[in-house]
Amino acid sequence: MGIKQRSKSLLSKSSELVDTTFQLEVINGRNAKKTFMPFGENIAKAGYKTLKVNKLEIFQINLGKMCNQSCAHCHVDAGPDRKEIMTKESLTICLDILRKHPDIHTVDLTGGAPEMNPHFQWFVESCSELGKKIMVRSNLTIILANPKYHYLPAFFAKHRIEVISSLPFYSAKRTDKQRGEGVFEDSIKAIELLNQQGYGKENSGLILNLVYNPVGAFLPGNQQSLEAEFKRQLARRHDIVFNSLFAITNLPINRFLDYLIENDNYEFYMEQLLDAYNPSTIEGLMCRNTISVSWDGYLYDCDFNQMLDLKAACAAQHIRNFDVNTLENRAVVLGQHCYGCTAGAGSSCGGTIA
Repeated sequence: MGIKQRSKSLLSKSSELVDTTFQLEVINGRNAKKTFMPFGENIAKAGYKTLKVNKLEIFQINLGKMCNQSCAHCHVDAGPDRKEIMTKESLTICLDILRKHPDIHTVDLTGGAPEMNPHFQWFVESCSELGKKIMVRSNLTIILANPKYHYLPAFFAKHRIEVISSLPFYSAKRTDKQRGEGVFEDSIKAIELLNQQGYGKENSGLILNLVYNPVGAFLPGNQQSLEAEFKRQLARRHDIVFNSLFAITNLPINRFLDYLIENDNYEFYMEQLLDAYNPSTIEGLMCRNTISVSWDGYLYDCDFNQMLDLKAACAAQHIRNFDVNTLENRAVVLGQHCYGCTAGAGSSCGGTIA
């Protein structure tokens, strides 16, 4: 079925938040009635003068902001109206980097909908030939969006790609509220197709992980409990299976920040993040072993810094100048949004971390 979009991109609405400088001012307390301790000062209390990278192991690439969905919480501000797509030239440079650096063992493909990049199939095949672990962050509905994407379940299975897919809840009402009318139904159909390939099945080696994001201005619950309930409900209602559930905190960036402001919930949400700040999450943060590559080839500490245009703090800020030694000796660029990754049990692209 066709998906009725939940919201428009900030770009299409000509929102002030499209300007990352303005957005950072808002995140840092512009016009706020309350002031919040800077994140850098808080981690200093835990003995971290700076946050240093450990070892570069994961190469996360944003293949473009184009997406068949336009979700209410999207920190990328992706959607059907976004035309930014990584070129084959840039992807070729990425392959050269991956070839030269065997310690970078994982390629994490994201978007938008990464499958909409016209070079997606070629790039995945090339990464597979290099023996890299490949993860694709798929929104599931792309599989059904157009007949040209119907090949994806079998293609994923052939290359043993780990599929990570967002599913806000095990009911249509709460899922469609966040991601658009019709998303839940299409997501269930897509999971059925992946299950038919062996995804989520015991001993298949084909990994299907789901991602849970809270729909409103609150933090996720216990990941283990949520996973057990998702598995029980999805098996009972739809006879589908998956491997793990990742509970990820929504960060106050782009459309989720816009939602918080519109509902006068920004300060309330920041209070929740600061109250739940957990210094034991710091060692496991994804920025310690990951480099995030934007669709136009720039380098960032994480996907969230990428959306705020906070480039990596080193001379090698683009894939054309990639230097692993420089990148492994850099300090992570910090901001108030970092509280989102260190709240409660922590939050990363792989779920909780503490």
